[in-house]
Amino acid sequence: MTVLMVFVSILCGGISYRFRWKLRYLYYMVKVKWHQSEYKSDDTDARLYMYDAFVSYADEGQTFVHKILLHQLEKVGGIQLCLHKRNFLPGNDIATNITFAIQNSQQTIVIMSPDYLASYWCMFENNMARMESIYERDCENIPFLVLYKQIPACDLPLELFHCQCYIEYPNAEYGDVIFWEQLKKAIQH
Repeated sequence: MTVLMVFVSILCGGISYRFRWKLRYLYYMVKVKWHQSEYKSDDTDARLYMYDAFVSYADEGQTFVHKILLHQLEKVGGIQLCLHKRNFLPGNDIATNITFAIQNSQQTIVIMSPDYLASYWCMFENNMARMESIYERDCENIPFLVLYKQIPACDLPLELFHCQCYIEYPNAEYGDVIFWEQLKKAIQH
């Protein structure tokens, strides 16, 4: 009897680990929908989003996001961005804020850097965006990666490139114009 209990416990633990992101996503989806009566519609075509894009970034990249990205996309491009420092609701736990931001944004832009990969909450945001993409939007809202700093390919988790598009931030000035145009197109598609 004890062996059976140990086996069942190990089996349940393995299944929980295997589907941990899906389970977390489902938990936060239910939590947000339960507490948010103004939730519009489950139909992606008829759904109105509060934001054009949620920007997921590590704190070390906030200078780039708040000074350059915000200027190029919001001020010049007219794109409404959701940033955790500016748009998260005080009093809500961070996971609920993340899930709410992803659900209410048409796109998720990930500013990828070595610091991003090392951050638990950044990877949480990325995984929640992937789950939203897969289970709610039929891979329509694929998180879009901006490779802000060079990262060796061996350091990148494979799931980052599963169904995800990416663009590299240019080091040259002339590539800047093309980069911003391509990023705007990716957000507005």
